Amino acid sequence: MRIHIIRLISIQLWKQSLQNKAVIVLLLILSLLFVFAAYTGWQDYKVQEDTRVKHQVDVRHQWENKPDKHPHRMAHYGYLIFRARYPLSFFDYGLERYMGNSVFLEAHKQNTVNFSEAGFSSGMLRFGEVSTAMILQTLIPLFIFFLGFSCISAERENNTLKVLISQGVLWKELLAGKILGLLCLVGLVFVPVMILSAVMWFSLTGFKSAVDEFLRLFWIGGTYLIYFFIVCSVCVMISAVSRTSRSSLVKLIGLWLLFIVIIPRTAQAFGAYLHPAPSKIDFDTKVENELVKTGDSHNPNDSYYKGIKDSLLQAYQVKTVEELPFNYSGYIMAEGEKISSGIYNRHWQKQLDIYEEQNSINRSLAFVNPFQAVKDLSTALTGSDFNSYINYQEQVEAYRYQLAQLMNKLQMENISNKKQQENDKPYTISKDHWKELPDFQYRFIGQRALFQNELASVLSLLVWALGLLFVLHFMSKTIKIN
Repeated sequence: MRIHIIRLISIQLWKQSLQNKAVIVLLLILSLLFVFAAYTGWQDYKVQEDTRVKHQVDVRHQWENKPDKHPHRMAHYGYLIFRARYPLSFFDYGLERYMGNSVFLEAHKQNTVNFSEAGFSSGMLRFGEVSTAMILQTLIPLFIFFLGFSCISAERENNTLKVLISQGVLWKELLAGKILGLLCLVGLVFVPVMILSAVMWFSLTGFKSAVDEFLRLFWIGGTYLIYFFIVCSVCVMISAVSRTSRSSLVKLIGLWLLFIVIIPRTAQAFGAYLHPAPSKIDFDTKVENELVKTGDSHNPNDSYYKGIKDSLLQAYQVKTVEELPFNYSGYIMAEGEKISSGIYNRHWQKQLDIYEEQNSINRSLAFVNPFQAVKDLSTALTGSDFNSYINYQEQVEAYRYQLAQLMNKLQMENISNKKQQENDKPYTISKDHWKELPDFQYRFIGQRALFQNELASVLSLLVWALGLLFVLHFMSKTIKIN
């Protein structure tokens, strides 16, 4: 192929498009939408993060300044954690509105993440929000189709296609030039959007660069670039095989509806139908029923824990729990926490397996639908996907278990086994012990785990891009002028 011919064809498409006032108006509208989406996303993140940090500091201050108490009372007093958002989530909201913002941690009980924005919103939220990613994924393909639906079919209708081919222009050069021209037109919007997103991300981090976030932003740019190449290629191919521009436009609009509206909605409903998940009430009931069978660690006469008591007395060769070298109630609480957490985690893993089966329907369709692939990869890179939410819940549960077992340990080591008399002062320990619990630090999913989770999406985009290159090569040899 001759590079200068490809460049001339792309420049011609560029000039023809920009001479159309409708294209200029669309570019202005898209630019305004991007500015609006970027600013609202940036402002939303900034307000929520400032609020989260303030309340998390207040919670920590209250925890450390609680007066002298019994450790088990502190375990039930609990700890409140507010979910941190990944800085790039302003770019793609993903599941942010459905994830919940805070969770209350206490001994013997796993609470859900509450106060999601979806819970306080109207049903209109299900139609999506205006985010930078949403515009790139759904509206830019429409813009590309509007620009390119007649890029070759109009040449055929005007009988200029024969002239081009007769003058020695190869079909490969014509197709490549049209695709390059469309990509350049999209770049008029896409490049400023990525620059604006980088500036906003930089401001959100306090102008302190982070390698992980910078790399993610780079991968986001590369992901959407491949996506636009796929869309531009499909657009040019449809225009090349269509006899009229009208039929080309109808086909492209049909593809847009199929890939962006019909297939994703159908896949979600189909996944929920094939792999129904139990409701929260059913889940809690199953956990509670199994917990009842394991006894009550708060009941000193419980038959289940009597075996543990007898084994401890025998191991330490004493006759009563008062003679043990540690607080017996604290030991039983620790064992009860271990058992109840194990039961909950086992049922929760079963629930996650069901969700994984549901999501596998969407992931498998990513090889059919590039929109699904870019959507999944975009939410993963911005930390607003399902895997990020599960990762957060797992870390929160680990921290809750650490809190409960630390309080049990403090009880075992610092509370006497001696039975209190009626007028005795309640057993307490110094409030200095509360500082032994470290503050919760959420660790976002690393890039290696991220790409392992989204391997299907990455492969899908690569297969689509390479497959289209092969199809374009094949078309250049078989396509007819008329």
